[in-house]
Amino acid sequence: MMLEIINLRKKYGKFEALKGISLSVKKGEIYGFLGPNGAGKTTTIKIITGLLLPTSGDVLVGGFSILKEPLKAKALMGIIPDRPFIYEKLTGREFLTFVGSLYGYTEKEITREIDRYLEIFELKEWQNELIESYSHGMKQRLVMVAAFIHHPQIIIVDEPMVGLDPKGARLIKKTFWKLARERGITIFMSTHSLEVAEEMCDRIGIIDHGELIAEGTVDHLRKLAGSSVSERLEDIFLRLTGEAAFIEEWTEKI
Repeated sequence: MMLEIINLRKKYGKFEALKGISLSVKKGEIYGFLGPNGAGKTTTIKIITGLLLPTSGDVLVGGFSILKEPLKAKALMGIIPDRPFIYEKLTGREFLTFVGSLYGYTEKEITREIDRYLEIFELKEWQNELIESYSHGMKQRLVMVAAFIHHPQIIIVDEPMVGLDPKGARLIKKTFWKLARERGITIFMSTHSLEVAEEMCDRIGIIDHGELIAEGTVDHLRKLAGSSVSERLEDIFLRLTGEAAFIEEWTEKI
């Protein structure tokens, strides 16, 4: 397994944000991680990436514990946050060279990968401009380049389509598919876009109130929810999380 989450718990005082989550993701799999606001998705991602310590449990990335061998685990990861935080006084190329150096590459070693991905993500003509002049969508694409250039084995993505126009969103979808299918890179993707999850993901896990309440292919989730074969993931999600009844009750009051 490329990613293993083992009985993960996180408490903030008396509040338990994660209540013993366990799941695993195979090499080359695109896994969607869904849940309502406040369900525990961000907490889980922060623990996976080593930004937050769990109360108990562990995360294994390529067999390395994020707690016991954090450098080895993090070296296998590329991370794409929902909001790009970048050194905006650097040019795009300077930023990418800096990121490459964090993984032990020299500028000469990383140049080919930088050139290739700048071309793919249509940033080459902006490579020597300060990042502060980039649009939000361009910054998001630059962060994606930074996540890919060191040849990670797993990509952790939080809301991948935020700020992207339709062309950019289609490019990201095709890139993720190619990385997973042709290079065997694992994609762990948290998203509120159920259309994206339904279109792209091999399997989906749904978290609610800190617990993994359902997991499987879209067809398997349909069976769990008692849905028809034509029902969309949005309806399945709302039924499994109990939100469908709330929406019906609320709209009746309007």
